[in-house]
Amino acid sequence: MRQVSCRNCGNRVLVEKYSNEHTSVQWLEESAQVCPELARASDQPFSQRSCSALRDTINDLADAGAVEMSERSYPVPGILS
Repeated sequence: MRQVSCRNCGNRVLVEKYSNEHTSVQWLEESAQVCPELARASDQPFSQRSCSALRDTINDLADAGAVEMSERSYPVPGILS
């Protein structure tokens, strides 16, 4: 995973892209506390839990080649319960 900072708020996340449509994002802190867009959305119980500014940042970095597509196609080892 590659560290990415949102160009809107500067929040840092870990990102891995598998395709143009599939992106894995791992938040390093509680998303609703560090993301202004998600903090506003938490007041609305049925809102989508996605930050458009972060999504645009990731997509622009991928288009520029700064976030490469992952070649990993196998499951991560672990125990499923």
